[in-house]
Amino acid sequence: MEQGNYSVGLDIGTTKIVAIIGKENEYGKIEILGTGRSKSLGVHRGVVNNITQTISSIQQAVEQAELNAGLKIGSVVVGIAGQHIRSLQHSDYITRPNSEEVINDDDLEKLCNQVYKLVMLPGEEIIHVLPQEYKVDGQSEIKEPKGMYGGRLEANFHVVVGQVSSIKNIGRCIKSAGLDLGNITLEPLASAEAVLSREEKEAGVALIDIGGGTTDLAIFKDGIIRHTSVIPFGGNVITEDIKEGCSIIEKQAELLKIKFGSAWPGENKDNEIVSIPGLRGREPKEITLKNLSKIIHARVVEIVEQVYVEIKNYGHEEQKKKLIAGIVLTGGGSQLKHLKQLVEYITGMDTRIGYPNEHLAGDSEEEIASPLYATAVGLLMNALESNTSGSMTEEEVQEEEKVLVGQEHMSAPSSKERKSIFDKWSEKLKDFLDNAE
Repeated sequence: MEQGNYSVGLDIGTTKIVAIIGKENEYGKIEILGTGRSKSLGVHRGVVNNITQTISSIQQAVEQAELNAGLKIGSVVVGIAGQHIRSLQHSDYITRPNSEEVINDDDLEKLCNQVYKLVMLPGEEIIHVLPQEYKVDGQSEIKEPKGMYGGRLEANFHVVVGQVSSIKNIGRCIKSAGLDLGNITLEPLASAEAVLSREEKEAGVALIDIGGGTTDLAIFKDGIIRHTSVIPFGGNVITEDIKEGCSIIEKQAELLKIKFGSAWPGENKDNEIVSIPGLRGREPKEITLKNLSKIIHARVVEIVEQVYVEIKNYGHEEQKKKLIAGIVLTGGGSQLKHLKQLVEYITGMDTRIGYPNEHLAGDSEEEIASPLYATAVGLLMNALESNTSGSMTEEEVQEEEKVLVGQEHMSAPSSKERKSIFDKWSEKLKDFLDNAE
C-alpha cells in the first residue's frame, strides 16, 4: 500500500454511486488515485429507500476504486440530498465576558454551537451551520471578526436542516458496507466547491446541479453561501416521460435521451426519425426527433422554472442581490444538448456548463473532468480539507476512531489540535449512529 495522505469522496446518487480516492499534490491540486462507479439501486430522489441494494452498490463502487488505486478505503465523506432538505436564515449573538481580549476561534465556535441548539421540528436535524457575516458591537458586514476587539459578537447563519431518519440510513449503509463515515456534506455545496471559481462566488452565482433524482441549487454572493435548496426531480423524470410518451422500455428511453435528445424542439427537422427495435420480435418503433425533443423540452422547462422560482425567492431581482455571474449548470443532466440556451432563454441570465477540472491536477483523466463527477470531486475536496485541517496521521485517525466507537461519550484526547466544528459534528453523528443500532 502506498503511503500518503489520501482521502475518499463517496457520492451516493440516484442513478450512480461514485467513489473517488485522491490526494493533494505539491501544487495544491488534487491528484486522482482511483475511481469506481456502480449503478445505484435502492436510492430514489436522493433518498435511500432500499438499504440492502444501496449497500451492495456502495461496495461495488468502493471495490472498483480500491482495485484501481491499489489502496484500502477507510473513512469516506458522503453527500446528502433529497427533498427533505431545507434551509433557513437565523441570527444569533454571544456577549463576551472580557471585551479587552480579542475575538478568537473559541468565540466563533461558541456562537456556532449555540445555533446547533436551535429547536427543530420533530424528526429533523441540523446538517450545516454556515456563518454568513458577523457584527461586532453593532458594526456590520464583517467577514472575519477574528483578532478584533468587541463585547457583543453577532452573526447571520445559513442553517441547513435534514431528516434524521435519512441521515441515519446513509450512515447505516456506509457502516454496513464496511466503511467509516467521515463527514456528511450537502451535495450542492460539494458541487459548488468543485466547479465554481472564487470570482464567480464574489460576483454572485447560482449553481444548478441536475442529477438523476434531484436538482440541487446553491446560490453564492460576495463569496458567501446565501441559499440552498433541493428540488425533488432531475434527469430520471425526463427518461420516464420519454418512456411513457413513446411506449418504449427505460433502457431505450435513456439511450434516446443521451444520443438524440435536445432541450430545444426547433432544432430538429420534421423528417429526422429514429427506429427502435421492438421487444421479442415485435415491429420496430419509429420516433421523430422533433417529438422526442418536445417531450424533453416540456419537462426541462418545468425543472428550470422551479429552480428560477428559488433564485427569485433568494431575491435575485433586487439590485443588491443581483447574481452577476449568472448560472452554472453541472451534474449529468447538464449534458443535454441546447440546455444552456434554454436556461438563458427562460431566466435571462448568463449560463455556462461547469466542469470540475479547476482543482484537479493537469494529468487527470478526461472522464473525471465531466460534469457527472462534480459532486464526487467536491466531496473529495471536502475530505482532503478536513484531513489537512486536523493534520492527523493515519494511525492517529484510527486511534481516534477506536476511542469514538469504543466509548460512546468519552471526550477525545485533548492533546489533539482543536477540532473544527465540522469534525465535532461528525463525531456527534457517529455517536448518534452507534446508539441508533
